[in-house]
Amino acid sequence: MNIQIFGKKKCFDTKKAERYFKERRIKYQYVDILQFGFAPKEFDAVLRGVGGIDNLIDWDSSNQEITNMKYMDDKVSKEDKVYDNPSLAKTPVVRNGKQVTVGYCPDVWAKWE
Repeated sequence: MNIQIFGKKKCFDTKKAERYFKERRIKYQYVDILQFGFAPKEFDAVLRGVGGIDNLIDWDSSNQEITNMKYMDDKVSKEDKVYDNPSLAKTPVVRNGKQVTVGYCPDVWAKWE
């Protein structure tokens, strides 16, 4: 397995995801998306893995940009906003090759083992 966790340092679900893999002694690479963001190819792979930009956005956030994005129809504009401002993404984004989850999903990760 080649696990990557894209998260935010202060995100509770990101910490739970890290703990999940540590407890099972599964090596992973952690990427702080607020500091480093997504690499272009990684971002494209994540979008394909989650089924589009609408599944990556943290719609429950009170961020004004997300509220404005609810009224946008243009998928490319949404993708550009999230790529430029990764704090709009729901975390953790856990990637294992082409398989990707958004949020805390231990049931899915157990099937990867």
